[in-house]
Amino acid sequence: MPGEILLARDGAIATVTLSNPGKLNALDLAMWKRLGQAMRELDADRALRCVVVRGAGSEAFAAGADISEFEKTRNNSRVARKYGEQLETTMGAIAACRHPTVAMIHGACVGGGMEIISQCDLRICGTSSRFGIPIAKLGLVVGYIEMKGLVDLIGRAAAMEILLEGRILSSSEAKDMGLVNRVVADDKVEEEALAAARRVAGGAPLVARWHKKFARRLAQSRPVGKKERNEAYDCYDTGDFREGVKAFLAKRKPEFKGR
Repeated sequence: MPGEILLARDGAIATVTLSNPGKLNALDLAMWKRLGQAMRELDADRALRCVVVRGAGSEAFAAGADISEFEKTRNNSRVARKYGEQLETTMGAIAACRHPTVAMIHGACVGGGMEIISQCDLRICGTSSRFGIPIAKLGLVVGYIEMKGLVDLIGRAAAMEILLEGRILSSSEAKDMGLVNRVVADDKVEEEALAAARRVAGGAPLVARWHKKFARRLAQSRPVGKKERNEAYDCYDTGDFREGVKAFLAKRKPEFKGR
């Protein structure tokens, strides 16, 4: 059976599932393409407030790229370049999604799986989850764009440790490195990730989008200009701000409209 990218929606929360259970959810080229398409579709849906990304089942988030197809998709630099361009496009679509993203991590999260979660905003895993990018053992490199997500998330020193040693990290090591936000019992991963998604979805959606935009901008080296800084005050002109203040004073739950 070929791998699939599955989409489901529960109110304002969408779930993207990497599904290739016979291969621990390893992504083939068609899955990389579809994942990018799915993230662009979700980005365009302004009614959404959070996107959860997960692997099918509980054995793995994703075991990276599907090595069995490398003879066709990565057997020389020319075809590998096209593969890499698609991977970079997909990573960019995950990073650029206007909605906050939560990675729900069961089991193994290796190679391309690590690259996917590095583009997510929150990462929650189980105690038995394992992480690594052991591609040096395959004679492969991580490209600039792929590496940037990892370096931005955990810093150069930790990224070099992962890439140069190629060893598999425990969930506690991943937490210490800042690779994941939260480690919970294996049977609580789904519950906690969905609870986090609901908390995100319960906030003002425009605020979440602004925070994502500001964080991406701060990752750039050039100084933030006055015009950009002034955008932080635009929230005071929104209906959501007025609703938030009214709800706080009335001691009730706010009903944000994203306006």
